[in-house]
Amino acid sequence: MKMYPIQTGNFKLDGGAMFGVVPKSIWSKTNPSDSNNLIPMSARCLLVEDGDRLVIIDTGLGSKQTDKFFGYYSLFGDFSLDSSLAIHGFHRDEITDVFLTHLHFDHCGGAIQWNKDRTGYEPAFKNANFWSNQQHWNWAVNPNSREKASFLEENISPIQESGQLNFVSENPLQQLGFDVISMDGHTEKQMLPKISYQGKTIVFMADLLPTTGHIPLPYIMGYDIRPLQTLKEKKEFLHEAADNEYFLFLEHDAYSELCTVQHTEKGVRLKETHKFTDIFLI
Repeated sequence: MKMYPIQTGNFKLDGGAMFGVVPKSIWSKTNPSDSNNLIPMSARCLLVEDGDRLVIIDTGLGSKQTDKFFGYYSLFGDFSLDSSLAIHGFHRDEITDVFLTHLHFDHCGGAIQWNKDRTGYEPAFKNANFWSNQQHWNWAVNPNSREKASFLEENISPIQESGQLNFVSENPLQQLGFDVISMDGHTEKQMLPKISYQGKTIVFMADLLPTTGHIPLPYIMGYDIRPLQTLKEKKEFLHEAADNEYFLFLEHDAYSELCTVQHTEKGVRLKETHKFTDIFLI
């Protein structure tokens, strides 16, 4: 097995929304904002090469939305999914599996693109199986009012219409080559891949831990549908991560690809941050 971080782009979100009840005077110490209160975010995916299988975990925002839509999120930088794949010698047509942690637009937008004449949509990975889970899929295609702006039909329906949609079973290790941790605080049945790699354990954090600034337990996004559930899930997971020295792969942290955590008198806190290549061979 080999793994590669894939940077699909950068964007910005409101710092207050990203930290919920935590005051700006506190969260801005780790996640400084611009004059519009926006903080930089990454759309960092992970590519897993395992024998004949090439799995990409999440796909970023994609490029099919309108300029008005992207204007809300202040995209910046020169990264793209295709250029990042090319750095490692891959093309999107070689992807065999697209694993979606959940179906919010910043995680699955890159899975679907315009067709050639821009009359409709098609999978951006024409040779891949797409993976969700039945409970989350049902949640996303019948969105509640709180999450409706994040579950975009053009990102979701074309996956099923293509015939490429698959659901993760109770044995994801057999299906995909890695385990999955299910979380319900951010959204219904978000999935975090847990991967054994080069003698270590990596957990793809998706939106359970957007940035290192979110490690303290009360630092929970205003986007989460069940913040008290997130609180419970974070506490249990971070204790496990500290006990077992997990490496946490950060999808949204604009500054750090990986981090580790440790037990302190104040609870679990950041231990170290790393570039992926500082720890793992590529």
